[in-house]
Amino acid sequence: MKLKSMWLGLAMVAAGLAQSVAAAGLDQAKVGAANSATDVGVYVAAKKGFFRDEGIEVGFISFDSAAKMIAPFASGDLDAGGGGTSAGLYNAVARGIDIKIVADKNHSPSGQGIQPLLVRKDLIDSGRFKTLADLKGLRISTAAPGSAASTTLDRALRLAGLKITDVEQVYMGFPQQSIALANKALDAAFTAEPSASEAVRSGSAVRFMGDDEIYPDHQLAVVFYSGNFIKTRPDVARRYMRAYLRGVRYYNDAIAGGKLVGERGKEIIDILAENIPIRDKDAYAALIAPACDPDGKLNIDSLREDLEFFQRSGDLQAKVTLEQALDQSFAQQAVREIGPYVRSPAR
Repeated sequence: MKLKSMWLGLAMVAAGLAQSVAAAGLDQAKVGAANSATDVGVYVAAKKGFFRDEGIEVGFISFDSAAKMIAPFASGDLDAGGGGTSAGLYNAVARGIDIKIVADKNHSPSGQGIQPLLVRKDLIDSGRFKTLADLKGLRISTAAPGSAASTTLDRALRLAGLKITDVEQVYMGFPQQSIALANKALDAAFTAEPSASEAVRSGSAVRFMGDDEIYPDHQLAVVFYSGNFIKTRPDVARRYMRAYLRGVRYYNDAIAGGKLVGERGKEIIDILAENIPIRDKDAYAALIAPACDPDGKLNIDSLREDLEFFQRSGDLQAKVTLEQALDQSFAQQAVREIGPYVRSPAR
């Protein structure tokens, strides 16, 4: 049923875009989003008109995780998108499906760990959970099997001397994780913003440890392009990247101390609340602001380490290299054209 709804949504977006671009003389781009605050750059670029400045009209399609974007990327029903890298991505590349990692979407520098380990508040209050070693035997969720959060979970378990088999893994989208924690259907989860802050604010969970502490500078999420987008419409792909980085830079100017501040911060909060199912603006005011590189730079060492984890875990079905899934040329060219990021004065 979910798969049928996804394809119906794609068809509706495609039809709407076709009418819109025909009327305005714009190029279309169908974009996958994972209902996470890390999509802020593309949402800002759309709201502020940066895509239209580049002659592009975007249509958004929501997914529970980036892993579920692979099929529509392969079919040509998505042009761009973003989310965590996964074993599913690399398996698709190994099968000859042309998907490329093209830019940073989120990483985890100190103080900006936006996908923390959440633990149910009653487990903390009762003393049942005190250290990472207490993960043993718990039901813990990540968004999807073989996802970027899986590598963070593996790190957390290894820090405690545990193995992945010591916990019961459950897979669900970030908003559903918050609900499951409140209902005690989960014990812990790696939940991304804004769902993480919403779960803490509601009193159902405690932010036990940030992913910036568990896996410092993790390349948690990336921007993807379909091979079809790159090969058949390279000029649109280049213009898309310029608009995207302008959105990321506008957003970066609103951050201070890992929080959204000032008038521009309020504007960003409005944009997030408009695009993500959580509508409560207080949730966005409380969240840890995602770290999105304003020049689109990727942490290649982190991507390589995650790929090696997927290989060790047995999630990869064939041999594949990072280079097969990587194309940094669009971000690099965009920076040459618009210049390196220089922070605007605080507003």
